[in-house]
Amino acid sequence: MNKSNSKETQFFIITGISGAGKSQAIKCFEDLGFFCVDNLPLSLVDKFVSLGTSSRDSRFKKIVLGIDIREGEDLSNFPKIISGLSIQPRILFMDASDEVLFRRFSETRRKHPIGKSITESIKTERAILSNIKAQASKVIDTSNMNLQELKENIADLLKVSQKEEMRITIISFGYKYGVPSDADIVMDVRFLPNPYYVEALKNHTGNDKKVKKYVMGFEDAKKFTKSFFSMIANIIPKYVKEGKSYLSIALGCTGGKHRSVVLANALGDYLGKKGFSVTLKHRDIGR
Repeated sequence: MNKSNSKETQFFIITGISGAGKSQAIKCFEDLGFFCVDNLPLSLVDKFVSLGTSSRDSRFKKIVLGIDIREGEDLSNFPKIISGLSIQPRILFMDASDEVLFRRFSETRRKHPIGKSITESIKTERAILSNIKAQASKVIDTSNMNLQELKENIADLLKVSQKEEMRITIISFGYKYGVPSDADIVMDVRFLPNPYYVEALKNHTGNDKKVKKYVMGFEDAKKFTKSFFSMIANIIPKYVKEGKSYLSIALGCTGGKHRSVVLANALGDYLGKKGFSVTLKHRDIGR
């Protein structure tokens, strides 16, 4: 295989939980000029990739394969087949909460590919796809995402693949609303004093200077930011070395409005000053 061809080729595999938006994601890639094939048998993936990388046809320089639970028992061969390819894909795993998946199947009256009740099928599918999810370059949780936001997420993925840099998303969240399913690193900051119990700060958020001053005024907060932020900065190059281009770091407190917001902002500033590309999301700040 011509090595220059492999470097020029953008190759994605889109997979994930049924009902989480895989088909919509493939359509987004099609709109962006990718040659997309959905539900290609795993046994043919190697031949398809070899054809693409050796072809002079420009269509094969941007390819997407859709692979999911319809593959059946052959999914167990996924890790072996993918690791043996001449060019390694970026694996995009589509996910959503069980509640959202149940609602989508119920509203559309679609039958789940596994064929059991919706609840049982979702549980079974998660177990089957757990190893594939662990291999993913990026997990996209579409639970609270519309089509336009999905397109924006995919556009960001392509920017990363073009720039060949690490893109970091820092999320603040509230444990009472659940841990973000697409987080690579999760840190619980509930050990810090809670501004919610300070009357003058209760109705403000971590974006307020008074709340920031309160949270960061504790010695534990200062020690934490020094050690945790340093650790994050030190391990990012190791993720890059392993081929990971996207890193999601979630910091959680009880409600996602005070402590986690302060710490997420601080981590974003810290990594930004070190030259990393950072996106901040305060998931639960408005709840």
